[in-house]
Amino acid sequence: MKDTILRGTAANSQVRFFFAYTKETVEKARQIHNTSPVATAALGRLLTAGAMMGSMCKNPTDILTLQIQCSGPIGGLTVTANAAAQVKGYVNHPDIMLPPSPKGKLDVGKALDLGVLSVIKDIGMKEPYVGQSNLVSGEIAEDLTYYFATSEQIPTSVALGVLMEKNNTVKHAGGFIIQLMPFAEEELISHLEERLKDFSSITSLMDLGATPEDMLQQLFEGYDITINDTLSPSYRCDCSRERVYQAVMSIGRKDLEEMIADDKPIEVNCHFCNRNYTFTVEDLKSMLHTK
Repeated sequence: MKDTILRGTAANSQVRFFFAYTKETVEKARQIHNTSPVATAALGRLLTAGAMMGSMCKNPTDILTLQIQCSGPIGGLTVTANAAAQVKGYVNHPDIMLPPSPKGKLDVGKALDLGVLSVIKDIGMKEPYVGQSNLVSGEIAEDLTYYFATSEQIPTSVALGVLMEKNNTVKHAGGFIIQLMPFAEEELISHLEERLKDFSSITSLMDLGATPEDMLQQLFEGYDITINDTLSPSYRCDCSRERVYQAVMSIGRKDLEEMIADDKPIEVNCHFCNRNYTFTVEDLKSMLHTK
């Protein structure tokens, strides 16, 4: 199954939905960062959410960033996404190992523990919009549900899941975001609440072969469904030597002079893709002359 996001409306446009399958995207992130199973699960959930929330952006140049600062051993996570559902991300401590939760699952909640979720939207204004909420469980889906309710006042249901193979590669990954419009009728709200309550684990459904279309049909059975877009999410880092060069050049003149005085090349690592960029002393002198 290829990575896919279905975006559309249901029940006479009373609901908007995003259903995603993101196995390839999450597996690529696992390979880049060499994440432990619990770190893969945490990052995979946030990447899946980022891809869906990125696709909510109106303009191709808009950038969405999801950032979690937390007290748990994972240390924090960062994901950025654009309107084409291209995502990139990293965890502060990719090699953490934890025992399974009491339910026998990867204990993402314990990996994160207490913390704050920030949603940053850079839509071309002077300052980006920043919304924040406390983590309620560390399980990420519940934390995003709480964020939408408190920061954006949108009744939302979020489900996210990553299922690992025994060799610690990604077997399945995906999720959905369902949002009620202000004119949603009480009867529909009650029906959806009951169905979501009975909706089994999203990873269990994916393991049984359920596609985003299958889950969409199951959740909205009996209601009209309109799929407006089908997107192909992917893991993509847009760093380049030129961009990193500009970033190094933007640091203070004094810092550049100190690096030149050390008379050694410097190496800059991209957090998102682990590429290393080396700049010689001559490069640093050139930066200094153009400041």
